[in-house]
Amino acid sequence: MTRLSNPQKQLLFDYCIGLTTGEQTTEAERLISSNDEAAGIHSKLSAALAPLGGLRPETCPGDLAEDTISRLNNLARSSQLRLEQLLEAEESQTTATKSRLWWNLGRTVAAAAVIVFIVGVLIAPLNFARQKSWQHQCQMQLARIFDGISQYSSDHDGALPAVATVAGDPWWKVGSQGKENYSNTRHIWLLVKGKYVEPSDFICPGRKKGRVIRLGTSEINNYNDFPGRGYVTYSFRISGNKGDKKSSAGRKVLIADLNPLFEKLPNDYSGQFLLKLNKDLLAINSINHNRRGQNVLFGDGSYKFIKKRHTDISTDDIFTLQGTDVYQGVEVPSCEADVFLAP
Repeated sequence: MTRLSNPQKQLLFDYCIGLTTGEQTTEAERLISSNDEAAGIHSKLSAALAPLGGLRPETCPGDLAEDTISRLNNLARSSQLRLEQLLEAEESQTTATKSRLWWNLGRTVAAAAVIVFIVGVLIAPLNFARQKSWQHQCQMQLARIFDGISQYSSDHDGALPAVATVAGDPWWKVGSQGKENYSNTRHIWLLVKGKYVEPSDFICPGRKKGRVIRLGTSEINNYNDFPGRGYVTYSFRISGNKGDKKSSAGRKVLIADLNPLFEKLPNDYSGQFLLKLNKDLLAINSINHNRRGQNVLFGDGSYKFIKKRHTDISTDDIFTLQGTDVYQGVEVPSCEADVFLAP
């Protein structure tokens, strides 16, 4: 039996604590199934980590990274101010020798440079930690939305939250409060009106421009849709003309971070919507997480952060329709396999 190398042992450890990528996961599972030593290590690690399975992960406070960065910035500013004060003091001491002046100045500049360097080194990891925290918070919100959908379905004989629509109706008019159901977000708005989901859960924490609804129950009941695009920063599955009347479990994509094609929508609902695809629109990820990827919620309640615009169960782009390059905001999928989340 071939003995495992240290990198292979590290891979097994990362696999047991859930830190591996898709390729690394495949490699780790191959090792476990084909190598007795790997299987033994996996068994022991799994047993040792089992008690941690019942612990709920604590969400990193959203303001922790900001506070830390603010303190570092204040430190840098105070160091700069101190440097200026020292320079003024050196200039006023005319009795000091030239060599002494440059010695003190050199030490001060060196100290300031070290502080600036430390601040520069720390800010990038802190920004990354903040993004990861937002990514996790986003997933928790999607989980709560799924719980709301499940409860709604239970209360309505298995039906998904839905309003009556007609083929050819525009789905892009988010915020339109007319009698016509001219927005794909009106379906999910029923969860807010029915108090199944809090309005704040429809704002991805990574999206700075999102706005939380601050309305009373009676005011919310007077709305037919979210007040505007800024109040909902997720995109929802658009069904075909036959529609999806009943809930369906499984790995069916339901919701994802905001579709990059429809970040900007016309404010004039009486106007027309027209979008032509280009190379950039076909490549970029959602803006919610700085274009690094998007969280996706599936019909079985699971969620995943994907760095490409398709899931691991299909190569279908979740943000576009198959064979469609021009959008007027009325298009729908031609088949169940054509997943399309908008606007």
